[in-house]
Amino acid sequence: MARGLGWALGYGNYALALLVWWQSDWFIALGSFLLGFIVFGIIRSKLRNDSIPPAQRETPYNDYAIATWYLSRTTCITLPKE
Repeated sequence: MARGLGWALGYGNYALALLVWWQSDWFIALGSFLLGFIVFGIIRSKLRNDSIPPAQRETPYNDYAIATWYLSRTTCITLPKE
């Protein structure tokens, strides 16, 4: 589940742009691709700030680590070992 969420955070923007390109024009797909960077960046930031403790936010985390922290906080009682 964490791998899927990490993949969606990392590559969801490209998948969304390809889906829009398939359904519509390439110009609209380019716009959704650029807008997707903003939207997925906000989602990634929100998940990071909600799940990672303040003392450990100084370390840069990749999308999979953010997804692991988020799923550990919301679905499990234990925290991941870092």
